[in-house]
Amino acid sequence: MEKSIKTEIKINATPEKIWKIFSDFKNYSSWNPFIKSLTGDVAVGNKIKVVLNGMKFKSRVLEYAQNKKFVWKGNLFIPGIFDGQHQFEFISNNDGTTTLIHSEKFSGILSGPILKKVKEDTIKGFNDMNKALKELSEKS
Repeated sequence: MEKSIKTEIKINATPEKIWKIFSDFKNYSSWNPFIKSLTGDVAVGNKIKVVLNGMKFKSRVLEYAQNKKFVWKGNLFIPGIFDGQHQFEFISNNDGTTTLIHSEKFSGILSGPILKKVKEDTIKGFNDMNKALKELSEKS
């Protein structure tokens, strides 16, 4: 079984405009149907707490490049059980639009069985978040 998920959406806005909404983590609860909260000092190497659909993950920021990319690696309970490297990449299409690639790679001894149970809901969650971010970014 493939232990990764990748979604993609084209947004009619620049990476800078999208990033402004995306990186306003305090307001996630008002618009984000997938990530209910993201707290902590978001900087490379720092720990953050991510809550998605009732699951809480302690995560470490691996990359944080303004207007371009945000990557964290989190785990459920303890590292090595069910870990995920979550990534958002904002690619300018050089025409005022942006392609958002929202993906995650899973590892850990229970990643296969857990992912089998949550994969469809996770894909739906990624797509729901992508669509919500698209709608907000294209409104203003």
